[in-house]
Amino acid sequence: MKLNRPLLLEGEAGVGKTELAKALSAALATPLIRLQCYEGLDVAQAAYEWNVQRQMLEIRLAEAVHETDRSRVAQSLYRREMLIERPLLAALTQPRSPVLLIDELDRADEPFEAFLLETLAERQITIPEFGTIRAEHAPIVLLTSNRTREIHDALRRRCLYAWVDYPDAARELEILRLKAPGASERLSNQVVAFVQKMRTMDLFKAPGVAEAIDWTNALLALDAMALDPQSVESTLGVLLKYQDDIARLQGGREIVACPMNRSRRLPA
Repeated sequence: MKLNRPLLLEGEAGVGKTELAKALSAALATPLIRLQCYEGLDVAQAAYEWNVQRQMLEIRLAEAVHETDRSRVAQSLYRREMLIERPLLAALTQPRSPVLLIDELDRADEPFEAFLLETLAERQITIPEFGTIRAEHAPIVLLTSNRTREIHDALRRRCLYAWVDYPDAARELEILRLKAPGASERLSNQVVAFVQKMRTMDLFKAPGVAEAIDWTNALLALDAMALDPQSVESTLGVLLKYQDDIARLQGGREIVACPMNRSRRLPA
């Protein structure tokens, strides 16, 4: 925030990159503006688009009053009021600095990164028909990537960088206490030990913190006071999202190997 530079967060899915932006917004008591990236994302969905319906209405009104000055009509079509703000432009026009989350940038196409360079470096967007809109209150920008593809060097150079890893056992227990407060200390300790053990296994997708929270809440919904093979097997679909991983653990040996009943109590 002192350097006024974007922060690029990379890490496995489910480690808390998006949650970090939400927590920062809450801590600063400032709005969170989120741009969810996807394949095919373009300027119209990400930054701005013209209100075509209002423009058509302006043209019809001009025709109705027999307006012949084309330059005047053209100016009326591209007024500031005709712009529909999407997340990037909205982040530049807030009355105070918001948190701008550009989530899962690696899912967007590479040309979209080139469009982002001006916004990230200069805190502005140039609209050909209108001009340049600059931020009076620069947004606090966080970008996240799950590394499904590499982010271009030109964008990386404009960002600070941080790798977000899975938390250690003590930290994950703190998170469970906050996000699943109804769980007993015994159940929370067992869940953390189980999940930490699973991340050392050769799974297609190791469970993240989000899955650990969901799993704890699912166990609470089933009135489970502690882990046992039956409760684990019946709720694996909450923790794991690929059939091969579920089938492997349902074999039995891995479940027995995971520390359920003999879990070591983690420090408070």
